[in-house]
Amino acid sequence: MQSRQADLTSATWRKSSHSNSDGGDCVEVSDDFLGVVPVRDSKQPEGPAVVFGGSAWAAFVSDVR
Repeated sequence: MQSRQADLTSATWRKSSHSNSDGGDCVEVSDDFLGVVPVRDSKQPEGPAVVFGGSAWAAFVSDVR
């Protein structure tokens, strides 16, 4: 199995619109990459990100709604 790491240095991150208004911790996602969605913990923005395939992320968001 081959592992690849995405270069996320140019990513623009956004918090969920459901984050609370006092700056509470949340996940952040980036919409900058075709076909994949990087996700990271807003408490550790320099930490690792998990990269989901676009269809997997869309299914997750649909199910959460």
